[in-house]
Amino acid sequence: MIPLLLPCGGAALLMAAFVLDAAAGDPPWFPHPVRGIGLLIERGEPLFRRVFSGKAAVGMDAGERTAGAALALSVCAVTFAFFHTIIGFAQGLGRSAAFIVFVVIAYLAISPRSLRDEARKVYVKAAAGDLAGARKAVSMIVGRDTEKLSMEKVIKAAVETVAESLADGVIAPFFYLAVGGPALAMLYKAVNTLDSMIGYKDERYINFGRFAAKLDDALGFIPARIAALMMIAAAAILRLDAKNALRVYKRDRFKHASPNSAHSEASCAGALGLKLGGDAFYGGKLEQKPEIGDGKRQAEPADIIRAVRLMYCSTTLFVILAGSLLAALHSALFGVLWN
Repeated sequence: MIPLLLPCGGAALLMAAFVLDAAAGDPPWFPHPVRGIGLLIERGEPLFRRVFSGKAAVGMDAGERTAGAALALSVCAVTFAFFHTIIGFAQGLGRSAAFIVFVVIAYLAISPRSLRDEARKVYVKAAAGDLAGARKAVSMIVGRDTEKLSMEKVIKAAVETVAESLADGVIAPFFYLAVGGPALAMLYKAVNTLDSMIGYKDERYINFGRFAAKLDDALGFIPARIAALMMIAAAAILRLDAKNALRVYKRDRFKHASPNSAHSEASCAGALGLKLGGDAFYGGKLEQKPEIGDGKRQAEPADIIRAVRLMYCSTTLFVILAGSLLAALHSALFGVLWN
């Protein structure tokens, strides 16, 4: 193991990945690993369904669950092994080359810049009063039906996505990057991609995607709560309503079918004084969801920018905190080794 990267990724690695993402984002021409993970899932689904479905003694449902679990574990294993192999090879090239490879992999595991860019597209259309354009832009980042959304609901949908994605698209990869390095961060990305592709409760995936959804819930449990706390702290720094963010977080953090999704959403709703959540249509079907926040005022386009700033400030706080802890642990370990 390279001393610079001890004990589990290194403060320099976190900082460098964050800066690289802020500068470069996700260029559309670059072969992002998530696309490869998605291809594995897409190609693997029919194969695992044929092999396992219907073979369990208790019937088809159990067979589909076995098939889905086998697919999820296989994709995770392949992803981790692939990046672990690359990391091992990079370490043999020397300290500087290894660090560059580590940073590139880490940068590919996080997505604050991409989240910001997509949210800004919604803001630009909403600020111009282009409802059709805003609906189309927000449809790129949400799963709900957007064709009939009012402008306020479009804005709220964008804010909700930024808040939720802070947890699973930003803080969670950074958390696993800090805990176990780039290979573990990419394993988390594999789990999150599995959940986004097969973790639905519709007829096709209610059984097949159950394991992937539960695994994503488990791995996202700690990061979701960290994200919410970072957002409350960020609200104070940005002179938003941090006190209300904490109050709404305590009250509404479990108002979601997922054990994790409402945490950062509740903090964001409180900080901005908005009412988020509520009923929405998915595939033409109404899903009733509880509302989060108090709705002290109507949503406006600028709330999208405020949510993005909250996301970036929260991320910066976590990177500084995690980096400081890693640096302290690094120093303590080497102090023990050298004394």
